[in-house]
This record gives sequence, structure tokens and C-alpha cells, in this order.
Amino acid sequence: MEKDPRRNRYIKADAGNRRPESASSDVSALRASPDPNRAQVSEPRGAFDPADRIEGRNPVLEALRAGRTINKIWLARPENGRLDPTAQRILALARESNVPVMEVPRVTLDQMSVTHAHQGVIAQAASHDYAELDEVLADAAERGEAPFLVILDELKDAYNLGSVLRISDAAGVHAVIIPRHRSIGLDAVVAKASAGAVEYVPVCRVTNLSQTIADLKKNGFWIAGTDAEGTMTYDKAPLTGALAVVIGSEGEGMSRLVRESCDFLISIPMKGHVNSLNAAVAAGIVVFEAAKQRRNGKE
Repeated sequence: MEKDPRRNRYIKADAGNRRPESASSDVSALRASPDPNRAQVSEPRGAFDPADRIEGRNPVLEALRAGRTINKIWLARPENGRLDPTAQRILALARESNVPVMEVPRVTLDQMSVTHAHQGVIAQAASHDYAELDEVLADAAERGEAPFLVILDELKDAYNLGSVLRISDAAGVHAVIIPRHRSIGLDAVVAKASAGAVEYVPVCRVTNLSQTIADLKKNGFWIAGTDAEGTMTYDKAPLTGALAVVIGSEGEGMSRLVRESCDFLISIPMKGHVNSLNAAVAAGIVVFEAAKQRRNGKE
């Protein structure tokens, strides 16, 4: 059956192309000239939902660059009294956005951290909004681009979801779709694992994956499921046009209803003794093959 390539790539606007003003690396100088955006406190005031935390230098930096609403940033007090270049950039962007920066002992961040890999910075952000699928598709249509989606069927590992978001950002995926139930959602661990990609890739949360797939098919999408039993290898499958690639959960793969909803199943040939791949690794292989085909205009 011939596919109808109508759209290609949706690029979410990056509000962070501006270059921050330089921030002084001399902490003692900052203390001598108090900055209202940088308070000296011994501990954070008040608890907040771990789902609203952003941990790690790159995730916090990308959140600021993307224009996400940040309520407060906790920055580890440097032992030598000088901030490193990345911390300086975070401080400069925080100043531009009037975000309060609280200097605290590193042990305080250790106690606050959910990921246990905060790298000396934690931000409290407004909750991540999930995108509306209709809006994502409308944006792609406005650009005359063929929509490219990734559907995750009950993925439960935060690191896998974060990695898929990072892969999707690099490959030009318009949005990632996850089910509302029996799936990991967006939280601090996902944000950390995504290395900031969560700020740029829309994530749509739906009630019923099978119904969403049926609706997509009515709108001209082809649905490619990844499955060890797939009769077509990923590099031979047609992955252009309006496309959604389905990645199954860790260990269990796709559910029966979702599997039956796919137009075709694709597999990844493997050698060796381990006959399965991490969900994010499988997604990376298939998604970048699709990106290559779409870039080369293969039909």
C-alpha cells in the first residue's frame, strides 16, 4: 500500500538561543555585593514534589534555555569559592529570568536529591505539561511536514523513558506518546536521564493506546511495531510518511491489543547469546533508521 508523505519534522521553538551575560566566578565578590537572586541559606525552605525537581547541570541549563518556568535553584557552595563555567552559565541565565538562586552546602543537595546525581544543582520547576496530540499534529501540518511519533507501550523504567526522549530529540521525532496508566510519567529521574531533551520533545499522555492508534490510522498514519517475531527487518521496512513506531515495555514487549493494532511488525536481527535489547536501545536503532529514510526521501 502506498503511503502518503504529507509532513516531516516539527521543531519546537527553543527560547534559549540567546547568549547569557557572563557571571562572576568569584563567590566572595558576589557575597560582598548581595544579589537578590542569590541568597545564602543553610538549607532549602519547604518541601516540594520530587516530580517538579530538575537535577543535574545539563537538565537545569536546558530548562532555563527553553524558557521553562523555574521557581528556585539550589546551587552547591563551591569548596574553593569559585563557580565553574557551567555553574556560571546557570547563574547568568537565572539572573536573566529573575530566578532566585540559593547557595547551600552540597550535603543539603544530597538530602534533597531523587536521582542521587545532582551534580551540585537542583531546580524547582513548574510541573511539566503534557502536550496535546492534536496540537502536535496541527503544528506539523502547518509546516507541511510528515509527523513522526514514538509510542511507548507501558514503559516503566524512568531511565528508558529519558533515553527515548534524548533519542527522539536527536532524530527529529515530533512527540512521544505514553499511556496514562501502567507507565512511568515525567519526573526528575526522567528529566535527568534525558539530559535536557524533556524540554524539547512533546510528551502526550493518552488514556487508551489502542484507541489512539486507531485514530492515528484513520488520519493516514502507518503504525510500525517492534517485535522479535516481526516478519520484516527494521532496515527493510518503509519508515517514511506519517509514521508511529511502537516500542514495547521492558521484558514483556507490546501488549496483545497494541500488537494487533500495528500495520506491520519489524524486528532487529541479532547475533550472540542475549536475544533481547533494552527498550531505549531498540528505539534508537529503529528511530534512527526511520530518520535516515526520511532524510534521504526513501519511499
